[in-house]
Amino acid sequence: MQLNGSEILIEVLIKNNVDTIFGYPGGSVLFIYDALYKKRDYIKHVLTAHEQGAAHAADGYARVTGKTAVVFATSGPGATNLVTGIANAFLDSTPMVVITGNVPTTLLGKDTFQEVDIVGVTMPIVKHSFMVKNIEELANTVNTAFAIASTGRPGPVLIDIPKDVQSGMCEYNGKLDQPIIKDNALVDFDEEKINEAVNLIKKAKKPYIYCGGGTVFSNSGNLLIELADKIDAVIGTSMMGISAIPNSYEKNLGMTGMHGKYCSSMAHAKSDLIIAVGVRFSDRATGNKAEYTKDTSIIHIDIDPAEIGKNIRPNVGMSGDVYEILKILISKTPKIENKAWLNEVDEYKKEQEKNEPSDNIMVAKNIIKTINNYADDNTIVVTDVGQHQMWAVQYYKIQKPRTFITSGGLGTMGFGMGAAIGSCIGVNKKRTILFTGDGSFGMNLNELATAVSQNLPLIIILMNNSVLGMVRQWQSAFYDKRYSSTILDRKTDFVKLADAFGAKGYRVTNIEELDRTIKECIDTESPVLIDCIIDKDDKVLPMIPPGGCIKDIIVK
Repeated sequence: MQLNGSEILIEVLIKNNVDTIFGYPGGSVLFIYDALYKKRDYIKHVLTAHEQGAAHAADGYARVTGKTAVVFATSGPGATNLVTGIANAFLDSTPMVVITGNVPTTLLGKDTFQEVDIVGVTMPIVKHSFMVKNIEELANTVNTAFAIASTGRPGPVLIDIPKDVQSGMCEYNGKLDQPIIKDNALVDFDEEKINEAVNLIKKAKKPYIYCGGGTVFSNSGNLLIELADKIDAVIGTSMMGISAIPNSYEKNLGMTGMHGKYCSSMAHAKSDLIIAVGVRFSDRATGNKAEYTKDTSIIHIDIDPAEIGKNIRPNVGMSGDVYEILKILISKTPKIENKAWLNEVDEYKKEQEKNEPSDNIMVAKNIIKTINNYADDNTIVVTDVGQHQMWAVQYYKIQKPRTFITSGGLGTMGFGMGAAIGSCIGVNKKRTILFTGDGSFGMNLNELATAVSQNLPLIIILMNNSVLGMVRQWQSAFYDKRYSSTILDRKTDFVKLADAFGAKGYRVTNIEELDRTIKECIDTESPVLIDCIIDKDDKVLPMIPPGGCIKDIIVK
């Protein structure tokens, strides 16, 4: 049958099981939106307040569902407004297909109205990109984009479709070529490497499993627990990997690194073997690299061979499907007792407890603990970026994979609102909690309008200290308390702001007020914002200074 390019696009999206699209229409995608309108019974479109919000919403949706998300934008500013969201998805390995319109092919390169080379702009921050100039290539290009986005290490793929390709007619029979994706061949582990890894495990007296986002993507958390129990290892996580292991698991020490938990960072530093799974050894995790590898052997397992040896050179590096490698490794590893190591870690836990704040004062731990009391294990928790993000990582009791959504690699302030919207929609509008700060929230608070229009049961916990808290903390510690441009002093009334958007707003100044407020609004089926007033000098502790090591840790 004869279809135009836009109709073919929508048909291929349906074949790839797309049922939700986030986006914002404009002149260069009107044909696409017209075709989408005709198929509105098959695909829901979520209109956001801004294209960046749409990209973050798609990101959140992909993370909670495990599906490849889709975002639409028009050419020019519509496309460039996606850039931060695309970069965020790239650094956090989120599968996403980004579809932009462009000016007709005859006008490309002529500085036409709203023309931008978005393929060129985004080339460093996508897994792959396409400019479709021939309508006959459109269907298979879109199908290939989905395969690339979700195969191997996931990531965003961009498809730029000029307006004449959207409107042109072509024969479409519904058949699609099966793309051949090279990622399937990127496997670098064998029996010899497995045996080398097993020998290191046998020799270790203080094994530490360090798991990241790749553990969540590969559904390998249970295998890590099996391995930890088999060899008496403890587990620490990156921020992206924190939902892989239940908080209640006794050997889960929580996040490690610059702002990690004390016991996790201490065990990480004192271990004699690090089994790193689905992590990339970012600078926030390693600090001083020479110290990091000084007395430690390292086994590194990751689906992306480019990560093996990129930041830290391992004794044994294996690339391939994390789940499959772990199954083989566990089967080859004997039962090993390291009880002295577990006792040593227990001492770190006791030391950590000495520095915890007391109950019932209005500080982050108690705010998060109060919220946690009213949430269940399936509640999706989203954060923006800043102190509140690290507090949530330290104190919220995450029990299930894909229930904690945050910006890891890019550290995107303003990520939270869009991601919370996409996450909430991804779990069929079940209760979702967003932890944010007044700085981060101010960047994309316009998406509160989207949450209201979608009638989402979203609770926004706004930690309001009237400063850019994390930057101020660094200024306090490393810049002799010169607070340059970090005092917000905006006098924003967030309760009135919420009301203006059509949401419910509350302000609380102590834990008793917060408890009453949460109890009142936890079952509200529409957005709620709770403005939590905290002290401007509350700090995220412990903290390892940038480029430092465990001996430099700041605990109070």
